Amino acid sequence: MKTNEHDMILVLDFGAQYSQLIARRVRECGVYSQIVPFTIKADEIRKLNPKGLIFSGGPCSVPAEGSPRPDKDIFSLGLPILGICYGLQVMSQMLGGHVSSSGKKEYGLQNIDIIDSSSELLKAVSDKSRVWMSHGDSVDKIPEGFRVTATTPTCPFTAIEDSKRRFYGVQFHPEVVHSEEGEKMIQSFVLDICKANADWNMGSFVSDAVEAIREKVGNKRVLCGLSGGVDSSVAAVLIHKAIGDQLVCVFVNNGMLRKNEAESVLDLFGKHFNMNLQYADATDDFLSALKGVTEPEAKRKIIGRVFVDVFYKEARKCGDIAFLAQGTLYPDVIESRSPSGGPSSTIKSHHNVGGLPEDLKWELLEPLKELFKDEVRALGKELGLPDELVYRHPFPGPGLGVRCIGEVTKERLDTLREVDAIFIEEIRKAGLYGKIWQALADLLPVRSVGVQGDERTYREVCTLRAVTSEDAMTADWYHMPYDVLQRASTRICNEVSGVNRVLYDISSKPPATIEWE
Repeated sequence: MKTNEHDMILVLDFGAQYSQLIARRVRECGVYSQIVPFTIKADEIRKLNPKGLIFSGGPCSVPAEGSPRPDKDIFSLGLPILGICYGLQVMSQMLGGHVSSSGKKEYGLQNIDIIDSSSELLKAVSDKSRVWMSHGDSVDKIPEGFRVTATTPTCPFTAIEDSKRRFYGVQFHPEVVHSEEGEKMIQSFVLDICKANADWNMGSFVSDAVEAIREKVGNKRVLCGLSGGVDSSVAAVLIHKAIGDQLVCVFVNNGMLRKNEAESVLDLFGKHFNMNLQYADATDDFLSALKGVTEPEAKRKIIGRVFVDVFYKEARKCGDIAFLAQGTLYPDVIESRSPSGGPSSTIKSHHNVGGLPEDLKWELLEPLKELFKDEVRALGKELGLPDELVYRHPFPGPGLGVRCIGEVTKERLDTLREVDAIFIEEIRKAGLYGKIWQALADLLPVRSVGVQGDERTYREVCTLRAVTSEDAMTADWYHMPYDVLQRASTRICNEVSGVNRVLYDISSKPPATIEWE
């Protein structure tokens, strides 16, 4: 995509856990944002031509030897700068102020006292507004030209600004949801101070991306591994919109998909979108390779290896291919870089189909690499994908193979498919699907005694799980209404012949993970 056609805010990353969140908040203002390492040079920034800069927070201490510093020439570019937490401190230190490790640490919620009503950054914010603090060091002397605009009882320089040079700093984190009016501060900086045009949306992205794909691909052909998940589906539909039948999609059925999923994928992309879709049912290959294997990581590796083998076998049937499309997202790109600006590491393995064999010389095409997950969903809606796919809960690449605890067999997968389908159906009926980050069912390698009808049974146990989360880094178990659990349990025990006991998992992450394997 030609981002130079849109106004842009650069986020300089000093290693903060919230850098992605800052960029997302800027985009929510309708302005494109891009995260760059703090080591970026002033000349590089000048070429990118942003409307403003945001210095992120970071884990280091400004007074410590070797702590991160941006290029000092950045302050001479004439661009508005907003420093957040560490960003405020490093800006203050480099411009003639002073930062100390005073021991007055401040964590959690705090009410700010706005002492300067003429503040450009805080003009839309209420006095005593709650903000999220997370810092140990503090500014104890502000640079010449700055004035204090907000304080807290333990932080006299909570917010400062230099209106002449358009430099602003806050000791708290306006990007997190805990800062109740943080979005107003970011809007004031981006829209009013930086004067950025709010023209970043999925409608404009589609037109720009289509043009960029056509320019890059020309009259060559693109191969896409279609899984039926959100990312690969949106990428495929976007590329198809740009180049039509020059796109060839390969859909590999590993035998571990959800109930009726293969039929749904073939119908949606083959019939509705009329794509050039090549289908490979490799169920027997996967199950044969998994026979007797119970160790979780071993199962994942086998599933990945067999997928690569099948995918490349199918790819060789597709003729002359120049590009391999992947649904890589912006967080994957960011996480593959080090904050210090070092060389990029390999993108997460579940976004790849493995290293390319020597006879397959493809160039990567990653049309979603500028987008966050919520933006990909919005793009899917813009492209006409159904809500059921766009808002689908996360689903592991190896499919039900990682939820079939113990040995993976066709019989056990069929049992789990039915359990999963009933659980998801009952959640949807109750109107709860959109309130849950992820819902799943696992089949355990445990049998229990039960009584069904007039017979004693000895069948497997399943567990149901639903969690809420912001980003899957942490998760809390969803407090499912008892009546929903009762209906699901009754149906499972009545309709699924292989199960006679249903459990509900109330573990949070940490200490547990979302998936069992």
